[in-house]
Amino acid sequence: MKAKEVRNLNTEELDARLKELKGELFNLRFQHAINQLENPHRIADVKKDIARVMTILHEKKNA
Repeated sequence: MKAKEVRNLNTEELDARLKELKGELFNLRFQHAINQLENPHRIADVKKDIARVMTILHEKKNA
């Protein structure tokens, strides 16, 4: 997800997206722990998406 796409979402949608991403990260870590993860790079991608969403949420709440 690009930062430009994230900026177009409102705060409720951002909160929902953040919850979804954190759940996905949990599942990816679980799969990694039991050696069933096909693409380990996906963990880094999800972490970056979480950081993007949290940054934009912070910007919107302080604006």
